[in-house]
Amino acid sequence: QVHVMESGGGLVQPGGSLRLTCETSGAIFAISDMGWYRQAPGKQRELVAAIRLNGTTYYADFVKGRFTISRNNAQNMILLQMNSLKPEDTAVYICNAAPNTRPRGHYWGQGTQVTVSS
Repeated sequence: QVHVMESGGGLVQPGGSLRLTCETSGAIFAISDMGWYRQAPGKQRELVAAIRLNGTTYYADFVKGRFTISRNNAQNMILLQMNSLKPEDTAVYICNAAPNTRPRGHYWGQGTQVTVSS
């Protein structure tokens, strides 16, 4: 069964750092573009960062220069290094795997909570 599982969330002070990880099954990972979304209470889900199979990355404007997404192919995992965290980064961070199938598939994790507060 396909699974997507996040880890690494927690409580951090403003200006601090966290590293999130997302693992999925090898068969899916090998053919998937991957991304991180986030959703805060009362707000819509928004794309934070993404990395394609070819390594091309995308970052939302509000995290450029602070977050870095990377792909660990040996462990079927992506990482999101989050630096210079701000209170407005507080949200549930959700991992998405999008296999390059026809039609495009989507698999979602349950999310990991990131809280930035002093």
